[in-house]
Amino acid sequence: MKKLNIKAFVSIGMLSAVAFVLMLLDFPLPMFPSFLKIDFSDIPALIAAIIMGPMAGVLVELFKNLLDLLTTGSVTGIPVGHIANFVTGVIFILPTYYIYKKIKSQKGLTIALIAGTLITAIMMSVLNYFVFLPMYAVFMNYEVPSEWVVSFILPFNILKGIMMSIVFLILFVKMQNWISKQQSSFNRL
Repeated sequence: MKKLNIKAFVSIGMLSAVAFVLMLLDFPLPMFPSFLKIDFSDIPALIAAIIMGPMAGVLVELFKNLLDLLTTGSVTGIPVGHIANFVTGVIFILPTYYIYKKIKSQKGLTIALIAGTLITAIMMSVLNYFVFLPMYAVFMNYEVPSEWVVSFILPFNILKGIMMSIVFLILFVKMQNWISKQQSSFNRL
């Protein structure tokens, strides 16, 4: 793993702040339960991963969730939603990063985003079924029917991944030269 210097820490901090603000701008979709909300806060983490490496993306995911936890708190005392958000973000950005690293092209990025979306949707369905929904039941005394995993959580994560992928592809096309310059500057560190 590359050592992170001051420039990397400042960049991670700035991208974490942007991700935190984007996390606050969440919105529900009418066909899903109100606790499932769309936000685009994983995009700065993905930018960090592509420019500085996967650890930078993971740190952006961590810091944005810590900032949100500090400002909004946790209803249960156990930040189940924040943990789930962190895990979801990491599961999305890591496969996307590694696939894009192997196939560095716009087509490669598209394949990476599709793979990241599908892996996230499947993994989060499994984790929700076995980990997060039982945690909500224990800590919030709130039973979520297990059939919601297939009825709501799986399609929600696919839809969220598609929406994030579209927005990221549009941003990437517009920012591709800047991203390449940033990659070069961080590779020299």
